[in-house]
Amino acid sequence: MSYPDMTVFGHDPWWLIVIKAVAIFAFLLLTVLVAILLERKILGRMQMRYGPNRVGPFGILQSLADGIKLALKEGLVPAGVDKPIYLMAPVISVIPAILAFAVIPLGPVVSVFGHQTPLQLTDLPVAVLYILAVTSIGVYGIVLAGWSSGSTYPLLGGLRSSAQVISYEIAMALSFAAVFLYAGTMSTSGIVAAQEHTWYVFLLLPSFAVYVTAMVGETNRAPFDLPEAEGELVGGFHTEYSSLKFAMFMLAEYVNMTTVSALATTLFLGGWHAPWPISLIDGANSGWWPLIWFVAKVWTFLFIFMWLRATLPRLRYDQFMALGWKLLIPVSLVWIMIVAVLHSIGHTGVVPNLIAAAALLLVLLAANSLRHKIAQRNAAPTPPPADAGAFPIPPMPGTTTARKETADA
Repeated sequence: MSYPDMTVFGHDPWWLIVIKAVAIFAFLLLTVLVAILLERKILGRMQMRYGPNRVGPFGILQSLADGIKLALKEGLVPAGVDKPIYLMAPVISVIPAILAFAVIPLGPVVSVFGHQTPLQLTDLPVAVLYILAVTSIGVYGIVLAGWSSGSTYPLLGGLRSSAQVISYEIAMALSFAAVFLYAGTMSTSGIVAAQEHTWYVFLLLPSFAVYVTAMVGETNRAPFDLPEAEGELVGGFHTEYSSLKFAMFMLAEYVNMTTVSALATTLFLGGWHAPWPISLIDGANSGWWPLIWFVAKVWTFLFIFMWLRATLPRLRYDQFMALGWKLLIPVSLVWIMIVAVLHSIGHTGVVPNLIAAAALLLVLLAANSLRHKIAQRNAAPTPPPADAGAFPIPPMPGTTTARKETADA
């Protein structure tokens, strides 16, 4: 299998680099505006009510109106905050989320004003590790926002977010390891090229399941939105923020959703390659058409984010931590060993079938373990024995003991 070499990068003129960077930034901003509107529409329909329908035709200008409203609100700075860190925290959250998109391949090599250039800002031999490193910085914005606010509830939200990132980035990185073993590269464009014939979602199903779970926890989205749990922490880490500073946290959240969705598309769904049977059409994977397939796959994951928010209740924090440390990480470790052993046997025709069978077995074992845990949690508690030292309770009227004592009297 021939992977594209890195020589196609680094030859663009400066004006083309600027155009691609601005295009990525505009794509992310537009995606955020549309995602907020569609999420409110989808949640409304799933909850049997109307979503936004007042501002503009069918409510399509609601996101723009909300942005203007936030920009015109007074930017309050509470007394007692650490002002420099308080003002820098939203910026620290937004910038890494945007930088991570620099190595995401949106399409193949195309012609732009007579220059042959890939639909990707740049690529690195360790591009996926770059994404992990950059996105890890974003949590500093959340932690510093909670700490600098000088308030109890934002501080607790920031601590929760840091614990989530530590727990779920381990599982996320372990899910990448199987992809690296099978693709033989950490370059995002190389991983996409390796899936030209078979997507890794079929060969590495446990890795895909672990990554999808981890990416929901990584982005602090329901049912894992514990850092901003309204019922417990008022509003979480951004309780003391208003105006554009609050809007920047929302921007960071939705850009992160887009980034992890694009990474899932790149690693497991063939990147910009057309799905079957569209891939059988000549020219489906050339020119600007792959950009359509890439955006469609990203929006599929964004819809899953919204679907989960409308469907699942929020987990308790101990349940959330147990899911990461007791299920996702052990499953990932066992799966990496299986993939490594099967990959070392050799690239024969039976290896993909063995990997698929092992993946199915691992998923069934994990599902069975989860089912037993849920059954144990929902089982009726065993009543304590009478001599267990419990606080004495007088007999209720009408019981056998009460009638016996009345007769004795």
